[in-house]
Amino acid sequence: MPKRYWYIILIYVVTQLSTLVFAPLLIAAGFERFDAVAVSSVISFTIATLIILLLLRPERKEAYARDEKAGAGKVILWSIAGVFLALFAQAIAATIEREVFGVPAGSENTMGLMEIAREAPLFILLPVVFAPITEEIIFRKIIFGEIYKRTNFLLAVLVSALVFGAFHFDFKHMLVYFSMGVVFAFLYVKTKRIITPIVAHMAMNSFVVATQYFLTEEDIRRMQEQVETIFIGGLF
Repeated sequence: MPKRYWYIILIYVVTQLSTLVFAPLLIAAGFERFDAVAVSSVISFTIATLIILLLLRPERKEAYARDEKAGAGKVILWSIAGVFLALFAQAIAATIEREVFGVPAGSENTMGLMEIAREAPLFILLPVVFAPITEEIIFRKIIFGEIYKRTNFLLAVLVSALVFGAFHFDFKHMLVYFSMGVVFAFLYVKTKRIITPIVAHMAMNSFVVATQYFLTEEDIRRMQEQVETIFIGGLF
Protein backbone atom coordinates (compact mmCIF):
# COMPACT_ATOMS: atom_id res chain seq x y z
CA MET A 1 0.00 0.00 0.00
CA PRO A 2 1.39 3.46 -0.89
CA LYS A 3 2.91 5.38 2.00
CA ARG A 4 0.47 8.27 1.48
CA TYR A 5 -2.41 5.91 2.25
CA TRP A 6 -0.94 5.17 5.67
CA TYR A 7 -0.63 8.91 6.26
CA ILE A 8 -4.28 9.37 5.30
CA ILE A 9 -5.43 6.62 7.67
CA LEU A 10 -3.34 8.12 10.48
CA ILE A 11 -4.80 11.59 9.81
CA TYR A 12 -8.32 10.15 9.90
CA VAL A 13 -7.78 8.36 13.22
CA VAL A 14 -6.14 11.40 14.82
CA THR A 15 -8.98 13.61 13.58
CA GLN A 16 -11.57 11.27 15.07
CA LEU A 17 -9.84 11.53 18.44
CA SER A 18 -9.06 15.25 18.27
CA THR A 19 -12.44 16.30 19.68
CA LEU A 20 -11.58 14.51 22.93
CA VAL A 21 -8.72 16.98 23.32
CA PHE A 22 -9.97 20.23 21.80
CA ALA A 23 -13.62 20.20 22.94
CA PRO A 24 -12.68 20.31 26.66
CA LEU A 25 -10.31 23.22 25.91
CA LEU A 26 -13.14 25.15 24.23
CA ILE A 27 -15.45 24.37 27.14
CA ALA A 28 -12.83 25.73 29.52
CA ALA A 29 -12.68 28.84 27.33
CA GLY A 30 -16.42 29.42 27.81
CA PHE A 31 -18.09 27.47 25.00
CA GLU A 32 -21.24 25.43 25.63
CA ARG A 33 -20.65 21.67 25.47
CA PHE A 34 -22.40 21.03 22.14
CA ASP A 35 -20.91 24.17 20.56
CA ALA A 36 -17.47 23.05 21.65
CA VAL A 37 -17.96 19.62 20.07
CA ALA A 38 -19.30 21.15 16.85
CA VAL A 39 -16.57 23.77 16.45
CA SER A 40 -13.69 21.41 17.30
CA SER A 41 -15.08 18.67 15.01
CA VAL A 42 -15.66 20.95 12.03
CA ILE A 43 -12.25 22.64 12.32
CA SER A 44 -10.46 19.30 12.70
CA PHE A 45 -12.25 17.67 9.77
CA THR A 46 -11.82 20.72 7.54
CA ILE A 47 -8.07 20.60 8.04
CA ALA A 48 -7.94 16.81 7.72
CA THR A 49 -10.02 16.76 4.53
CA LEU A 50 -7.84 19.38 2.85
CA ILE A 51 -4.66 17.49 3.75
CA ILE A 52 -6.12 14.19 2.55
CA LEU A 53 -7.18 15.69 -0.79
CA LEU A 54 -3.73 17.21 -1.23
CA LEU A 55 -2.11 13.83 -0.58
CA LEU A 56 -4.32 12.28 -3.26
CA ARG A 57 -3.73 15.01 -5.84
CA PRO A 58 -0.86 13.25 -7.71
CA GLU A 59 -2.96 10.09 -7.94
CA ARG A 60 -5.91 11.97 -9.45
CA LYS A 61 -3.65 13.42 -12.16
CA GLU A 62 -2.34 9.95 -13.05
CA ALA A 63 -5.86 8.53 -13.30
CA TYR A 64 -7.06 11.34 -15.55
CA ALA A 65 -4.03 10.86 -17.77
CA ARG A 66 -5.00 7.20 -18.23
CA ASP A 67 -8.61 8.27 -18.92
CA GLU A 68 -9.89 5.20 -17.08
CA LYS A 69 -12.76 6.75 -15.14
CA ALA A 70 -16.46 7.09 -15.92
CA GLY A 71 -17.76 10.32 -17.42
CA ALA A 72 -19.78 12.94 -15.55
CA GLY A 73 -23.12 11.67 -16.87
CA LYS A 74 -22.50 8.13 -15.65
CA VAL A 75 -21.30 9.41 -12.28
CA ILE A 76 -24.47 11.48 -11.83
CA LEU A 77 -26.75 8.59 -12.80
CA TRP A 78 -25.03 6.10 -10.51
CA SER A 79 -24.89 8.62 -7.67
CA ILE A 80 -28.67 9.05 -7.86
CA ALA A 81 -29.23 5.32 -8.23
CA GLY A 82 -26.84 4.76 -5.33
CA VAL A 83 -29.07 6.68 -2.92
CA PHE A 84 -32.02 4.41 -3.71
CA LEU A 85 -29.82 1.31 -3.58
CA ALA A 86 -28.51 2.39 -0.18
CA LEU A 87 -32.04 3.04 1.13
CA PHE A 88 -33.17 -0.33 -0.19
CA ALA A 89 -30.19 -2.18 1.32
CA GLN A 90 -30.61 -0.32 4.60
CA ALA A 91 -34.31 -1.21 4.75
CA ILE A 92 -33.58 -4.91 4.20
CA ALA A 93 -30.79 -4.88 6.79
CA ALA A 94 -32.95 -3.07 9.37
CA THR A 95 -35.78 -5.55 8.81
CA ILE A 96 -33.43 -8.50 9.34
CA GLU A 97 -32.04 -6.87 12.49
CA ARG A 98 -35.51 -6.36 13.90
CA GLU A 99 -37.19 -9.61 12.84
CA VAL A 100 -34.27 -12.02 13.28
CA PHE A 101 -32.17 -10.45 16.02
CA GLY A 102 -34.78 -8.36 17.82
CA VAL A 103 -32.86 -5.10 17.39
CA PRO A 104 -35.22 -2.09 17.51
CA ALA A 105 -35.18 0.47 14.71
CA GLY A 106 -33.21 3.65 15.29
CA SER A 107 -29.45 4.06 15.56
CA GLU A 108 -28.01 5.36 18.84
CA ASN A 109 -25.06 6.73 16.88
CA THR A 110 -27.37 8.73 14.61
CA MET A 111 -29.49 9.88 17.55
CA GLY A 112 -26.41 11.17 19.35
CA LEU A 113 -25.17 13.04 16.28
CA MET A 114 -28.57 14.62 15.72
CA GLU A 115 -28.75 15.71 19.35
CA ILE A 116 -25.54 17.67 18.83
CA ALA A 117 -26.77 19.03 15.48
CA ARG A 118 -30.00 20.36 17.00
CA GLU A 119 -28.08 22.24 19.67
CA ALA A 120 -25.23 23.34 17.39
CA PRO A 121 -26.33 23.41 13.70
CA LEU A 122 -22.73 23.93 12.55
CA PHE A 123 -22.21 20.24 13.37
CA ILE A 124 -24.44 19.30 10.41
CA LEU A 125 -21.41 19.87 8.17
CA LEU A 126 -19.81 16.79 9.69
CA PRO A 127 -22.31 14.09 8.55
CA VAL A 128 -23.33 15.91 5.37
CA VAL A 129 -19.93 16.98 4.00
CA PHE A 130 -16.83 15.82 5.84
CA ALA A 131 -17.83 12.29 6.89
CA PRO A 132 -18.82 11.19 3.35
CA ILE A 133 -15.57 12.52 1.86
CA THR A 134 -13.20 11.09 4.46
CA GLU A 135 -15.06 7.81 4.97
CA GLU A 136 -15.29 7.00 1.27
CA ILE A 137 -11.61 7.75 0.77
CA ILE A 138 -10.63 5.61 3.77
CA PHE A 139 -13.05 2.69 3.53
CA ARG A 140 -13.69 2.46 -0.20
CA LYS A 141 -10.67 3.92 -2.02
CA ILE A 142 -7.98 2.75 0.39
CA ILE A 143 -9.20 -0.30 2.32
CA PHE A 144 -11.59 -1.75 -0.26
CA GLY A 145 -9.49 -0.65 -3.23
CA GLU A 146 -6.22 -2.12 -1.98
CA ILE A 147 -7.78 -5.47 -1.05
CA TYR A 148 -9.74 -5.58 -4.32
CA LYS A 149 -6.53 -5.15 -6.33
CA ARG A 150 -5.04 -8.23 -4.68
CA THR A 151 -8.05 -10.51 -4.17
CA ASN A 152 -11.67 -10.18 -5.30
CA PHE A 153 -14.78 -8.06 -4.77
CA LEU A 154 -16.35 -10.40 -2.20
CA LEU A 155 -13.39 -10.42 0.20
CA ALA A 156 -12.66 -6.73 -0.32
CA VAL A 157 -16.23 -5.65 0.36
CA LEU A 158 -16.52 -7.99 3.34
CA VAL A 159 -13.46 -6.54 5.08
CA SER A 160 -14.05 -2.89 4.16
CA ALA A 161 -17.77 -2.93 5.02
CA LEU A 162 -17.09 -4.59 8.38
CA VAL A 163 -14.42 -2.01 9.24
CA PHE A 164 -16.76 0.75 8.05
CA GLY A 165 -19.48 -0.51 10.39
CA ALA A 166 -17.11 -0.98 13.31
CA PHE A 167 -15.83 2.61 13.05
CA HIS A 168 -19.37 3.89 13.71
CA PHE A 169 -19.32 2.17 17.13
CA ASP A 170 -22.98 1.16 16.81
CA PHE A 171 -22.57 -2.60 16.82
CA LYS A 172 -26.27 -3.39 17.24
CA HIS A 173 -26.82 -1.95 13.77
CA MET A 174 -23.70 -3.43 12.23
CA LEU A 175 -25.74 -5.05 9.46
CA VAL A 176 -27.18 -1.68 8.39
CA TYR A 177 -23.76 -0.08 8.12
CA PHE A 178 -22.41 -3.19 6.39
CA SER A 179 -25.17 -3.02 3.77
CA MET A 180 -24.34 0.60 3.03
CA GLY A 181 -20.67 -0.29 2.72
CA VAL A 182 -21.54 -2.92 0.11
CA VAL A 183 -23.57 -0.43 -1.95
CA PHE A 184 -20.88 2.26 -1.84
CA ALA A 185 -18.19 -0.25 -2.83
CA PHE A 186 -20.34 -1.35 -5.77
CA LEU A 187 -20.67 2.29 -6.92
CA TYR A 188 -16.92 2.74 -6.71
CA VAL A 189 -16.23 -0.35 -8.82
CA LYS A 190 -18.98 0.50 -11.31
CA THR A 191 -17.63 3.97 -12.13
CA LYS A 192 -14.01 3.71 -10.97
CA ARG A 193 -14.47 7.15 -9.43
CA ILE A 194 -14.53 7.70 -5.68
CA ILE A 195 -16.67 10.80 -6.21
CA THR A 196 -19.65 8.53 -7.00
CA PRO A 197 -19.97 6.91 -3.55
CA ILE A 198 -19.03 10.25 -1.97
CA VAL A 199 -21.98 12.00 -3.65
CA ALA A 200 -24.35 9.10 -2.87
CA HIS A 201 -23.13 9.07 0.74
CA MET A 202 -23.62 12.83 1.02
CA ALA A 203 -27.14 12.58 -0.37
CA MET A 204 -27.96 9.68 1.94
CA ASN A 205 -26.70 11.51 5.03
CA SER A 206 -28.45 14.73 3.94
CA PHE A 207 -31.71 12.82 3.69
CA VAL A 208 -31.23 11.39 7.18
CA VAL A 209 -30.34 14.78 8.66
CA ALA A 210 -33.24 16.53 6.92
CA THR A 211 -35.82 13.95 8.02
CA GLN A 212 -34.57 13.60 11.59
CA TYR A 213 -33.69 17.19 12.47
CA PHE A 214 -37.20 18.11 13.59
CA LEU A 215 -38.47 14.66 14.61
CA THR A 216 -38.63 12.90 17.96
CA GLU A 217 -37.03 9.49 18.49
CA GLU A 218 -40.44 7.82 18.32
CA ASP A 219 -41.29 9.62 15.07
CA ILE A 220 -37.99 8.46 13.58
CA ARG A 221 -38.59 4.82 14.48
CA ARG A 222 -42.11 4.99 13.06
CA MET A 223 -40.85 6.52 9.84
CA GLN A 224 -38.10 3.90 9.51
CA GLU A 225 -40.64 1.11 9.88
CA GLN A 226 -42.82 2.72 7.21
CA VAL A 227 -39.87 2.99 4.83
CA GLU A 228 -38.98 -0.65 5.45
CA THR A 229 -42.59 -1.63 4.73
CA ILE A 230 -42.55 0.28 1.44
CA PHE A 231 -39.25 -1.20 0.24
CA ILE A 232 -39.57 -4.71 1.62
CA GLY A 233 -43.30 -5.03 1.04
CA GLY A 234 -42.76 -4.64 -2.67
CA LEU A 235 -40.68 -7.82 -2.72
CA PHE A 236 -43.41 -10.16 -1.44
